[in-house]
Amino acid sequence: MSTTTAERRPTVLAIFLIVAGAIGLWAAFMLTMDKFHLLENPDAQLSCNFSLLVGCTKNLNSWQGSLFGFPNPLLGLIGWTATIAVGVGVLAGARFAKWFWMLFNLGVIGAMALVIFLITQSITVLNVLCPWCMVTWLVTIPTFWGVTLYNLKSGNIPIPESGRVFFGKLYSWVPLITVVSYAIVAILAQIQLDWINNVFV
Repeated sequence: MSTTTAERRPTVLAIFLIVAGAIGLWAAFMLTMDKFHLLENPDAQLSCNFSLLVGCTKNLNSWQGSLFGFPNPLLGLIGWTATIAVGVGVLAGARFAKWFWMLFNLGVIGAMALVIFLITQSITVLNVLCPWCMVTWLVTIPTFWGVTLYNLKSGNIPIPESGRVFFGKLYSWVPLITVVSYAIVAILAQIQLDWINNVFV
């Protein structure tokens, strides 16, 4: 019984969710504070503005920075707090129902879709790399892969047994999949922005 319980409790995933959630929450908080500064003073020099290529102001002032009629960082404050709560719950021994994991996964998929959109807009339209936004990207990507593959391998997302075995093997490769995802973003940014040569300009 204890072995089964241990197998069903994704301790590593729980710890990761807490750590990733804390990092994402901090990035969202910093972006929110920067947005407040811009509302108070549109000409404010934000601490995250390092160069023409690396900065937050352009992103925060763009329509992409308020997709739903309010600043995007507010979504991060809510979403990452929920992520931490799930991680703490699992670590404390909570056993969530399958529908809970599916809803959580749906939220993670939504976050990943939003991040992909914002990455594309930053690289191809705004032509700027927002430091705190990139921190959010860095934790959203592995969160998506970790949660999704865990749910597929554990049966929280109903799929045939053969699929569970396949995704169970893939789950152990989450770190490598994450690095490959980072590399794809970096390559796209290099092609569009030549960030390696211009990051300190």
